[in-house]
Amino acid sequence: MLWLLSPGKWSLQHPGLSQASLLPQCPQPRNLGLVGRSRGAFFALRAPGDCSTMGGRPSSPLDKSQQQYLKGQVDTLLRSFLPCYRGQLAASVLRKISQELGPQEPARYQLLPSKKLPRVCEHRGPLTQLQGQPPRWQPVFCVLRGDGRLEWFSHKEEYESGGHPLGTTALTGYTVLTSQHEYLHLLDTLCPDYSGDQTQEEPESLLETPMNFPLFLQHPFRRHLCFSAATRKAQRAWRLALQGGIRLRGTVLQRSQAPAARAFLDAVRLHRQHQGHCGEDDVTLGSDAEVLTAVLMRELLPSLRAQTLPGVRGAGRTRAWACTELLDAVHAAVLAGASAGLRAFQPEKDALLAALERTVRTDVDQMLRLRTRVAGRLRAKVLAPLESCLHRKVDTQLPQITKTLVSNVEASITAVQTLLTQGMDRLSYHLRGSPSGTRLRKEVYSFGEMPWDPELMQTCYREAARSQERLGQLAAPFGFFGTQSLVFGAQDLTQQLMANAVATFLQLADQGLTTAVDCAQAAQQLEKVRERVLKKFHSDSGSAQRRFLRGWLLCIFLPFVLNQLQPSCKMELPEFEGDVLAVGSPALTTEGIYRDVVQGVLLQRIDRELENALGASDMPCTLDGCSEAPWDQVGADEETEAQKGTCPRHPGSSTQV
Repeated sequence: MLWLLSPGKWSLQHPGLSQASLLPQCPQPRNLGLVGRSRGAFFALRAPGDCSTMGGRPSSPLDKSQQQYLKGQVDTLLRSFLPCYRGQLAASVLRKISQELGPQEPARYQLLPSKKLPRVCEHRGPLTQLQGQPPRWQPVFCVLRGDGRLEWFSHKEEYESGGHPLGTTALTGYTVLTSQHEYLHLLDTLCPDYSGDQTQEEPESLLETPMNFPLFLQHPFRRHLCFSAATRKAQRAWRLALQGGIRLRGTVLQRSQAPAARAFLDAVRLHRQHQGHCGEDDVTLGSDAEVLTAVLMRELLPSLRAQTLPGVRGAGRTRAWACTELLDAVHAAVLAGASAGLRAFQPEKDALLAALERTVRTDVDQMLRLRTRVAGRLRAKVLAPLESCLHRKVDTQLPQITKTLVSNVEASITAVQTLLTQGMDRLSYHLRGSPSGTRLRKEVYSFGEMPWDPELMQTCYREAARSQERLGQLAAPFGFFGTQSLVFGAQDLTQQLMANAVATFLQLADQGLTTAVDCAQAAQQLEKVRERVLKKFHSDSGSAQRRFLRGWLLCIFLPFVLNQLQPSCKMELPEFEGDVLAVGSPALTTEGIYRDVVQGVLLQRIDRELENALGASDMPCTLDGCSEAPWDQVGADEETEAQKGTCPRHPGSSTQV
């Protein structure tokens, strides 16, 4: 049994979970009927009809010349990206050591941190899938694993006997659609030049045959997956489960506390800034290899479409589907190359981190004094144009964007508190009215699983996404197109708060319930625990909300402000290069100090606005506290390439309850 009423005690301890690896299973390049051209052109389709497999296995792989071309593109990306990564790893070591040596903040959390890893509940059941060649709707048995991988088998018995799946995919970057009309419109937009030409379409296209309860998994760079459920209830359950898997896979780096994970994300932003992309978007969703793959695929996509569309047989949606097959093969090859490149870099990264730990710790006092001195002089140089930029460009929109964000986050946290209160009340009710061990075990188990129940948490998740479109419209003028990442972050935050509150309630209740008390006394004890947990929840949710808002407001405005100041203020940086270079450490750079100065001034604006919206806070305005990951995974190992062999994480700051 998962729940036990141990002798002499009402035991409400929930069992822990094994730490499932979140390392994506990198797919091998799938077969496509493609042939290479000269270096002037990328791909041409040799047998376009072979590509329209509607989910089946195409007939031939990318040829050697195409694979070599893609390998060259990946190698070029890594040569450009890894120097940025090395620099950000050095900065992360300096940041970690300076935090260790600085004044220690009081514990920020009153709720006990949940010891469970973020996960999705495994979901399985029969569906029909459009697959094979020629494509047909065929019954399959689908399984969504706890790490966000989807597998499908020929039948249930094949799954239960441990057989190999017909197919498997990591859900990173996918979107779930349940409207056939919406999906067909999306296919039309993939090939706009041909969307109105249906003359060559099959008279009864399987994609256009009406489906009662469809589930379309769409990805910008991968093959689309088409399923259909038997009932609306099954369709909804699968939609919620799949959305949870997509979010889990997408925020693996954002949730991590490992210094190398943050260094990787900062390096991606810096690399893209050097490539002329000055703004946040959703490219950083996924593991490190998946992120680099998305960066390169975005660069390749325009030319890839332009050079392949003319050679694809068929028209309209058939052509669009064939293009997704091609993109899937290219994506798989790029992902395999990026994964191999990051694995090859791992020994160098381990050695670099070890060396930096020694050298930076030795010279940290000198570095921090120099950083403070240079930052003061830089601030005096750039403050006037910076204030002018903020006044003209930011101050007019900051209140509206803050108000929209606050509204969403407050609504989702309120929904969490409502669900938490209902769950605690339900336990007290059953303890008073039906104290049987079997019923109580069932209720306690259900309470412990609340944070991972997609149907139950849907109310909170829906509130987090309520104004996504409006927020996107407000933030777009600042070059911010990362609203999906923002929504995922808010949903992670609500799940974290629920998980911590549930863990705290169960532990406090377990401490106070023994066989020496009867049912009425036990119910009274749970009521006291309930009030303590709600007070702790109110405190933690307020702090977490403020940190979340600060971090995302910075993500929206900081790249824009830096870009606006670049023509004039960056001309001041060479004046300080000599002092910084004299330190002789990559951990300290003039550009990094300049960014910190601009960020500090912008944070003052943001904090004033948050004080107007939320009231005063005793939270210090630190440069590092604003971008912490929302999920504190004590003891978790995220097993992505960017996180292996990193510096040890700071111990968690839990408090006594």
